[in-house]
Amino acid sequence: MPPVLTETHAHLDFPELSRDVPGVLARAAEAGVTRVISIGTSLEGSRRAVALAEQYPGVWATVGIHPTNVDAQSDSQLDDLRELAKNPRVVAIGEIGLDYHWLPSETARREGKLTPENTAALLAEDEANRRDQTRLFHLQMELASELGLNVVIHQRAAWDDTLAALRSTKARCSAVFHCFTETFARAEEVFALGHLVSFTGIITFKNAAVAQETVRRVPAGSFMVETDSPYLAPAPHRGKPCQPAYTRLVAEEVARLRGRPLAEIAAETEATAERFFWRNRGAAS
Repeated sequence: MPPVLTETHAHLDFPELSRDVPGVLARAAEAGVTRVISIGTSLEGSRRAVALAEQYPGVWATVGIHPTNVDAQSDSQLDDLRELAKNPRVVAIGEIGLDYHWLPSETARREGKLTPENTAALLAEDEANRRDQTRLFHLQMELASELGLNVVIHQRAAWDDTLAALRSTKARCSAVFHCFTETFARAEEVFALGHLVSFTGIITFKNAAVAQETVRRVPAGSFMVETDSPYLAPAPHRGKPCQPAYTRLVAEEVARLRGRPLAEIAAETEATAERFFWRNRGAAS
């Protein structure tokens, strides 16, 4: 009998998984993954996540607007998110946060399209996009606080501003930094603010020495495990579509890196997930 685990971050509504949700969940259960949290990234995606949670007893949902999905309509969608979040199958607001990797100038630079002629205009777009992301991040944290929920954070190339937003917010909610690959020093910054981190299959990659060292050093009770399915499949499945069953492989690698039995890591991360996601929702079933 495998240890019981929770997949704390998957996108069951994405095409790679949504075409066979019963099969995905069956494979997860065989690996001991008895609960899957399907993460919202847009208003429509959040609706799909909630519908899946209502349909499948082992599935729960979060609702939120991902920073790369920020647009002029985002603020007006908050009332709809609020109503969705009142569903008893919703356990957090997310994924929300800041992502500067896909700013207009950065995208143009990677594609070789950044020129002296368009640089000023693209930088102005960057600044507007950063403002929009930050505003929506704060509004969604405030929504979580209003509803007594915690938040799932996406952070990419925006570390200082994300920490600044967390320090300045008036919202009272805890956060988990999903897909954490940062240094232990940065993990300590997160813990100092009362928040958590979560590890994916990236920790199984040969080039993930920084994340692996962080896994070794973080205290028990400060982290959870996830896959970010259908992305970031752990070794030996790297490069293929990921699935929630691979949460077991992530937990096994955490156990190996920390020199602890898998059963202990499973028990610790389950207790952490229970506190973080279900504290205000009653006991999960």
